[in-house]
Amino acid sequence: MHTWFRVFSATVATAALLGSSVVAASAQELRNDDGGQAVFVQGNDPAGNQVLAYHRDRSGALTLAARYPTGGNGGRIQGSAVDPLASQNSLIFDSAHHLLIGVNAGSDSIYAFELEDGGRLGERQVLGSDGSFPVSVAVNDDLVYVLNAGGAGSVHGYRIEGGHLRSIDGSTRSLGLTPVTGPTAFLNSPGQVGFTPDGRQLIVTTKANGNHIDVFNVRDDGRLSDTPVVNPSATPVPFAFTFDGQRRLVVGEAAASSVSTYQVHADGTLTTIGSQPDSQAALCWIDRDGQTFFAANAGSGSVSAFRLDASGHPILVGTTPVGPGAIDLHHARGGQFLYVLLGGNHTVGEFRVNADGSLTSVGNIAGSVTEEGIVAL
Repeated sequence: MHTWFRVFSATVATAALLGSSVVAASAQELRNDDGGQAVFVQGNDPAGNQVLAYHRDRSGALTLAARYPTGGNGGRIQGSAVDPLASQNSLIFDSAHHLLIGVNAGSDSIYAFELEDGGRLGERQVLGSDGSFPVSVAVNDDLVYVLNAGGAGSVHGYRIEGGHLRSIDGSTRSLGLTPVTGPTAFLNSPGQVGFTPDGRQLIVTTKANGNHIDVFNVRDDGRLSDTPVVNPSATPVPFAFTFDGQRRLVVGEAAASSVSTYQVHADGTLTTIGSQPDSQAALCWIDRDGQTFFAANAGSGSVSAFRLDASGHPILVGTTPVGPGAIDLHHARGGQFLYVLLGGNHTVGEFRVNADGSLTSVGNIAGSVTEEGIVAL
């Protein structure tokens, strides 16, 4: 067994601590006159998935406001410790259509809620994912794709029409991965699906199952090229990704706990620009906040801040301890606050973002024992 896998597994497992349960709350306004907004967390409970809705006040502190059943069940990949879905973007917000879209991994379906005035969630839609164990969702204009992590892995597409999702016939594409079960399954499941900024390509990370970054071409009818262009990652276990303002791909790569940057070409190939480790353990999730990229280190219980130089090379700015099992994270609009799911104690960490990229704790609030997926507005 590879040394990096032993270190990764041990550090993530050590971070898994017991946490507290969420107290039920009734639905209320999530956007108030105090200037606050909403934060949504996917509970991912295998006995019944829910979206936990929090009100954010001016200080950045959260208050649980409501729970919304998603019409399906959550799930857990074999071998996972603090990150049951082992993915990024299992919950996303489509601002153009005012839709909150997530996955019911245990029910092989996705759901979409309409975001109403006051920040409440309204009408819900549930559709099959045309695969097994969906873990990540992407949206661009009126096109949505879901990533299924089960079996050989696959993606499937939908159109948004009149505020509702419609499955696209013939849009499913296999990733051709080697199915893995047992304690290493969570490292070998695909990590994220996402569109390039221009919407012309769809990207999937395969983590340790080939250490590839796959790039599909998106056709005019919303369907994809039959097969992806398969690109080796700069360092092993490409997990989560985002883009900078120059449309460069910025990837969190877990084995070396590093951030790598790439130029994406029209033919689907990638050119590596540079990589920068953060000397932490299990850097997996990454979120762009203006010119700063925040990456969560599950094994170290920390968040590292990176910025890119003029040529696109990542530079480590600093690292802030945030709590056990740091996994999914998302910044609030305006970049003033960052919210981090702490899978080690099942809470949501609340942080103020400082000009130098460091974080100042605002507090913590109970989340879900099975939480994965977060959207901050």
